[in-house]
Parts: sequence; structure tokens; C-alpha cells
Amino acid sequence: MLKILILLFIVFIVLCFFYLYLNKDKYLKNERKTYYLSGNTYQIQIFDEEFQPKEKLERGILVTLSETEELKDEKGNIYKQINYKDSNYLVLKENITNNKNKIATEEKVYVRTPCTIYSDIENGKISGLAKKGDELEVIGYTGINKGKVDIYKVKVGETKGFVYGKYLLLNKEEALAFYEPDKYHNVHAKSGHTLGAGSAENLDYYPVDKPKFENNKMPDKVYALYLNGGKDVISRVDEYIEFAKTTKINAFVVDIKDNEAPAYNSNVMKEMSPTNYEKAANSMEDYKKAIQKIKDAGFYLIGRITVFKDKYYASDHPEDAILDTRTNKPFLHSNTYWPSPYKRNVWMFNVELAKEAVKEMGFNEIQFDYVRFPDRVIQYERAGQMDFRNEYEEEKAQAIQRFLMYATDELHKLGVYVAADVFGESAHKYVTAYGQYWSAITNVVDVISAMPYPDHFNKYEYNFKEPVWTKPYEILNYWAKNYVIPRQEGAPTPAIMRTWIQTYNVPNYKHSGGYNYGAKEVEAQIRGLFDAGMNGGYMTWNASSDLEKYKSQAQAYQKEY
Repeated sequence: MLKILILLFIVFIVLCFFYLYLNKDKYLKNERKTYYLSGNTYQIQIFDEEFQPKEKLERGILVTLSETEELKDEKGNIYKQINYKDSNYLVLKENITNNKNKIATEEKVYVRTPCTIYSDIENGKISGLAKKGDELEVIGYTGINKGKVDIYKVKVGETKGFVYGKYLLLNKEEALAFYEPDKYHNVHAKSGHTLGAGSAENLDYYPVDKPKFENNKMPDKVYALYLNGGKDVISRVDEYIEFAKTTKINAFVVDIKDNEAPAYNSNVMKEMSPTNYEKAANSMEDYKKAIQKIKDAGFYLIGRITVFKDKYYASDHPEDAILDTRTNKPFLHSNTYWPSPYKRNVWMFNVELAKEAVKEMGFNEIQFDYVRFPDRVIQYERAGQMDFRNEYEEEKAQAIQRFLMYATDELHKLGVYVAADVFGESAHKYVTAYGQYWSAITNVVDVISAMPYPDHFNKYEYNFKEPVWTKPYEILNYWAKNYVIPRQEGAPTPAIMRTWIQTYNVPNYKHSGGYNYGAKEVEAQIRGLFDAGMNGGYMTWNASSDLEKYKSQAQAYQKEY
């Protein structure tokens, strides 16, 4: 019986193949009838049988081509008959193709938002910059999504490269325009820019898609302990985890690279900054084990990278460092060298380091710190003693915003979020001397993390009658309400606000005898921020990651805010 069933099954299969062979022309013919709407606009006009315009459909949509003859209207335009969603329409002959590589037919595109030109877009290799209004010659493309091209292959002069389509438009006049100028551009144009870092009106305020990754859920409120990358801290990670479990802490910020303190001997460092590699505090294996323990315990994981303050990278690559024109060597400021934010090699090094950390360690988020130029150097600049190596003639604030655009583009491909640390001053209504301007940064990144440590304000900031660090609730609440919230409203797609809080004591040089920051002062900061609307979470800044200090503040970390 079984043999008969097997035989019948084999006969059935043979008959099916024989039928398909006899009808191959019919099926191949039907396959050939499937076409794409194409053209040099995002949407393609379709018409009824009387040549009257109906709706517009996104180019790239699949339609079925009718076998009827071509039709011609009184003006001589030639149409093809198509079927879309069981209805018949007409479409101009030039707006249909069976070649998916010819769906987009534009020969030129125009830059709406200044953006990176890549030599290798898959691996994040930068070859140049396209500025607002630039005309780019199209020589190819990859991907069509809702009628728009994902990636263009372009030619600029004699150079070929790749640009993300989201930064481009098909019309130069539209590309030169600003997004809702009365609400954004014109408002920012009134901001002060007397400190040499550029004008707020020259930054970009187009909306940005802020992703929510299905396989990487960010807590609604992130309560994070900070761990530096030192061996003494990384080797004791179990103790930090056990403490965190007794609180509402649900995340850790862990250093990947701090200035003169690389956390582990990264392969990217080995290739691109050997001194960082040699000076690493931990082996990659030991660091990775510690990170895995944090992940296994269920905590959200944030990796911190200092970007434009990196003595070791600048020593390895003096050609990428801010130059002291007096000595023709890297400029020494705050006892360190500064890679220039204008230099794309610096961008690529830090982003490659981030990508490696995500792939090897599984970070949920990458946080970039020191995304700025050095501060307190105006006198040296004005004296012509600093060469920032500004190869694209950018303003400082433009370079900072553009780096973060590049970083988010690269890291979002890996399904992780991007955060940027900023000084509290960046929320003031002017472009800071070091290139940070709140509205421009919050519009790009997923998380903006200010550092409004009470002891970093002037003693009687905002006309306070007492030292502001003795009033942690009041100073942070005032700063948030009067500065941050208006700057957030100055961006169409503002980031989540997750703020660093001071968890170290005010030092003697600020306050005679020092000023202790315990649970009461920590809680006051958090409540001051949350009451003002900055309720995305907090992170504890204590440079030494002093576990005993954290424990002494446990009451503040045990509360839900």
C-alpha cells in the first residue's frame, strides 16, 4: 500500500511539472507584464480612460501592464494601460519600466541638509561633504522606499561617492529653503553668535526620524549608575550590580574610551590609535565578561566615548589634532591634546570604536562625550595661535552637528541609540564658543544628556542669593524651565532628555570646607529636573565611580521619579 501511495505521489509531481512546462509561455508572459511606476518625481500621476488625472502613486509601486495597444491623447502624449488594485488606469509611457534599476530617473539632485559623502557607505568611509544647495550628478542608486531613493551614487566634479537620499531633494529651490522657517530657522537666526563658533541660523532643523528598535527597548525612564573603565572598577562589577539591584537603577553607563583612559584593548584602537590600545586598562576579554554580567542581570547598557578630547589619538595622528601655530605641534590645552572636530578621520575612529563595542559587547546605546571644541581658548584663536584644520570651511557648531548626524546614521544601522553629552550652557540662547547649540543637537540625536552640575554654575548664577550648589533643586529646576524647555521647543524632533546629576561633593576651592552631596542633594536635583519636564531619567556622575559614595546616597536611588 505504501509503495502505491509513493508511486501516485511521484506521478502527481511529474504531471505538475509537465503542466507547468506546457504553460510556461503563459506564466512567463504574465511575469513580463509586471512593471514598476518610474520617473523623476517621488509620485507618478495616473489617469482614467478619458486621460483625466486621477490619484498619484509612489514610484516603485508594482502594476500590471495590459496587453492593449498604446493610447494617444490629443496632445500626442502616449499612454500605457495598467491595472492597479483591480482597477484600470492609464499612465504615460515614460513612467513605466520593468527594470528596477530605472525606477528613479532623475539626473541631478540637490542637497537639502549638509551631509557626508561616502567612498564606502556600507563601512562608513568618508570622502567629503555636500553643502546645502549643492547640485549632485546622479550616476546610480540603491533602494526605493515610498517613492524616495535610499542611497544615491553621485559624481561631484571628478569624484564619485554615495549620499543618503533623505538629505536630498529633486528641486534646487526647495533644497535651498528652510523647514518651517518662521518656527525654527528665523527664530534661531536671532540667537547670539559672537563667540566665534558660528551662527545658529546656519545649522539644520529639518525633522529627523527617531527610531524605536523592536529588539532594543529603551526604558521610559533610565536610572543609570556610571562606571569608569578602570581596572579597579571593571573587576568589581559584581558589587555594583548587587548594589543596583537594591535600588530602582535599571541601567549602567560604562566607559569605552575616556581621555587618557581607554577601557580595553580594542582592535579598532590597535589599527587606528595604537597608543590607546597600549594604554588600555583592561583586556578585551575581561572587559567583555564584565559587560556580559551587566547584560545578564537585565540592565540597559550605555557605552560612553569621549570624542574630541583624546591625547593618545592626537599623539598618534598629529595631522588630525588642533595645531599650535607657535610650535607647529598639537595644541596643549587643559594638559591634553584635542583631535579636531573638523577632521573626518577623527569621526571615523570614534564611530568605528562604537560599532565594534556594539557588535562585540552588545551595548544598547552609545553616548558621545566631549562632542565639542576646547573651551576657554578665544584669546589664542584671536591671536592666530590655533589652527583647527578646517578643511571644509565649516563653522564649529556645524561640525559638531554634522558629526552627530554621521554617528547616528552609522549606529542606527546596528539598531542602537545615540546620545550626546552637552554642557548646561548649551541651553542658553547663543551658540557656545566650543560649538554646542542645544536645539541643533537635540534635533539629531536620540538622547541629549546635559551636565548641569550645581557646582559648575557660577556661585550666584541667575541672581541666586546663596551659592547655587546649596540649592540643588532650585538651580536645576530654574535652569530647566527657563533654558532647556525653550531650546527643546526650538527643534521639530527633540531628543529624550536624560541628565547627568552631581553625585560627588562640592570641592574646597568652590566652597570653603567643601559641601557634601548625599541622598538629599541627589534627590533634590532629580526632582528639580523632573518637575520641570526633564523626565527621561538621570545618570550619576562620579568620576571615580565610588561605590561607597553611591551606597551613601542609596535612598535617592531607591525612589521612582
